[in-house]
Amino acid sequence: MTTDIDPALERSATGERMGADLRPGVPIQIRQLSKVYGSFRALDAVDLDVRSGEFLTLLGPSGSGKSTLLMALAGFSRPNSGSIAFDGDEVTRRPPHKRNIGVVFQNYALFPHMNVAANVGYPLRLRRVGRAETADRVRRALDLVQLSSMLERTIDSLSGGQRQRVALARAIVFEPKILLMDEPLSALDKKLREHMQIEIRHLHEKLGVTTIYVTHDQREALTMSDRIAVINQGRIAQIDKPRELYEAPASRFVAEFIGEAVLLPVELREGAAWCAGCRLQGVKIADRSRPLYLVLRPEKLDLLPAATGGDWNRFPGRVREVVYQGDSVLVAIQLEGGTLVNLRKASDRSSLNQLPANGDAVVLGVHLEDTLVVPEDRP
Repeated sequence: MTTDIDPALERSATGERMGADLRPGVPIQIRQLSKVYGSFRALDAVDLDVRSGEFLTLLGPSGSGKSTLLMALAGFSRPNSGSIAFDGDEVTRRPPHKRNIGVVFQNYALFPHMNVAANVGYPLRLRRVGRAETADRVRRALDLVQLSSMLERTIDSLSGGQRQRVALARAIVFEPKILLMDEPLSALDKKLREHMQIEIRHLHEKLGVTTIYVTHDQREALTMSDRIAVINQGRIAQIDKPRELYEAPASRFVAEFIGEAVLLPVELREGAAWCAGCRLQGVKIADRSRPLYLVLRPEKLDLLPAATGGDWNRFPGRVREVVYQGDSVLVAIQLEGGTLVNLRKASDRSSLNQLPANGDAVVLGVHLEDTLVVPEDRP
């Protein structure tokens, strides 16, 4: 027995149409991927699994290999060895236009001689989609990025944020399974950039497309991502959810790169861990084969009164500077060993009334639950 099903209802049920609020993305498998430029290894045997519908950020300093990895996924850079598969389909040697991926570049790469509608519809034109369907898809893509009233506008009449939205609409108009984004917000001012971070995150949640996002901005990565892969010298140093990555970095590099931190050398002697002349409490050492460091983050520290209980690791020091920064106050404290450590406090009335003065002797404290020791990076 056969049953006639309305094509529009069938498309809706399978999540094929844009904005279906399902999960049309596909998983990505990367195995032993390497890219060499002369004697420089831009990618060094990278293994990575990206989940279907996930928002994964590649985070790292300039020259770490994050953009090289993205370009290999896009097909614009061919690796020397290794493999890339989309949902089990090998694509390592497949040209970019046959990978069915959307790409948003750092400079947006919009066509200045075309209006907004023509720019967004260009990928459909290449795929020989009919005029009526193209017009419908363009309208819906622009609706998603809140630019439906600007179909006829020229590119040079748009603001930076509007151009970024047009580039996004063009990347999703043909409903790709994978979306790649290479620092798309770097040209925007701080306020607009932070607004667009949330907008892109909401768009991802609506479409469910597998998204790989490249940035060197730690706060941006923490704000937007399901998981973050921290890349250093062509290798993945750690991959984890934002909170786990920040609260439990796996190495010295990750601890220093994610957020603000001062790292103090830790010695193991007398069956205990010592740092800056003080014996550390509540420290678990999993790897004793590499040098160890205590991670001190400004927001995790406090100034302790003499009667404070035993739930803190304590370090005597002296205040060198107090700097008011609007939403917070930075207190620079020199420990007895000479290291300068920053402590950050909220600038509410209570905190401001209790600030120490330059030259005051203080006790810097980090709670046992916030005491974190990390190993040196592996060679």
